[in-house]
Amino acid sequence: MAMARTTIVADDALLDRLRAIAAAEQKSLGAVIREGLELRAQRSRATWVGAFASGTSDTSERVDEIIHDWLSRDRAL
Repeated sequence: MAMARTTIVADDALLDRLRAIAAAEQKSLGAVIREGLELRAQRSRATWVGAFASGTSDTSERVDEIIHDWLSRDRAL
């Protein structure tokens, strides 16, 4: 997998937390940031297709309720 270098701007408190995670997990800061970016990309609205397995036949009738419930969950990184 090819990687590209980029620059981000983050406040010192966030960077300190990320550095602490990296140290605790014995990973590089870049690896921790990439993991966070991947998690954010996975929860993107573009990934909703197939994300709901209600097991019921009325899913299309309840789509607004199901999406609201899904969005209401704690989705913090």
